[in-house]
Amino acid sequence: MDLDVLNMFVIAGGTLAIPILAFVASFLLWPSALIRIYYWYWRRALGMQVRYANYDDYQFCYSYRGRPGYRPSILMLHGFSAHKDMWLSIVKFLPKNLHLVCVDMPGHEGTTRSDLDDYSISGQAKRIHQFVECIKLNRRPFHLVGTSMGGNVAGVYAAQYPEDVCSLTLICPAGLPSTTDSKFIKQLRELQESKRIDRIPLIPSTPEEMADMLKLCSYVRFKVPQQILQGLVDVRIPHNEFYRKLFLEIVDEKSRHSLHENMSKIKAPTQVIWGKQDQVLDVSGASVLASAIPDCHVYILENCGHSVVVERPRKTANLILEFLALLHSIDNNKKQA
Repeated sequence: MDLDVLNMFVIAGGTLAIPILAFVASFLLWPSALIRIYYWYWRRALGMQVRYANYDDYQFCYSYRGRPGYRPSILMLHGFSAHKDMWLSIVKFLPKNLHLVCVDMPGHEGTTRSDLDDYSISGQAKRIHQFVECIKLNRRPFHLVGTSMGGNVAGVYAAQYPEDVCSLTLICPAGLPSTTDSKFIKQLRELQESKRIDRIPLIPSTPEEMADMLKLCSYVRFKVPQQILQGLVDVRIPHNEFYRKLFLEIVDEKSRHSLHENMSKIKAPTQVIWGKQDQVLDVSGASVLASAIPDCHVYILENCGHSVVVERPRKTANLILEFLALLHSIDNNKKQA
């Protein structure tokens, strides 16, 4: 083989080896860095841009895509201990000309965390209202989406600020009483009885606890490598003290049934999406909402747990789009009548 050709292969091999070795090293030594890179990559691939907004000395971090148009903007509120990037799996299946806004909830990721802040559900709803005013999202009524804790906040927001919200999607929302205890509620009771409430199943601190949490939250059994589990834990551990404080706040008497206490005030057309096999918040909550909200459309997803956004992203995106199309059609018919 010609020496120049041999040198070319050596250089090419060395060039390829560098990113491969970097990837392997990240996977083995710094899995949390790999997870951050993963989210950064998907935000860029999907055209989501990260921005910050300030309300006095309070900072909100959010990502967005598109601009406000004739269709309502969509504001998405994530669940407990998650962040704005959890919506990327759904964003993938939404049209690029829709104006989407995904905000980090109070105290999460890039949004301000303060020991003086009110993390009750009503307190979080007030903060989200400040965010909406900051970025002038309520120049026109918008569609509000929330899941789990974010669903609780979204429902309370729609009840407290009805002029801001033209329609609402609640995905496995918290804040409702249930006639049937979920697996998670049973675990909490057992921990309270044994006085081990510090070991909250939704706040893992080891790869094994992370694996248990994933099993609790999803019906689909994802095969997650040990290193990725370690990375997920590493990302969360610095925030676990805050998560414990937040959790105790939102299960306190003041917030535990916030959505239930406010659901009769919700006037916006409402869509409820729930995984039938939800082990965190029992699916019976869907019928509670349907009986209280006049214009309520309920969709129960078979073979799906609490993590609807991760387990059934395409289906969830399609349901939201179909719901918005239905409302648009109804609105047009009213105008023509």
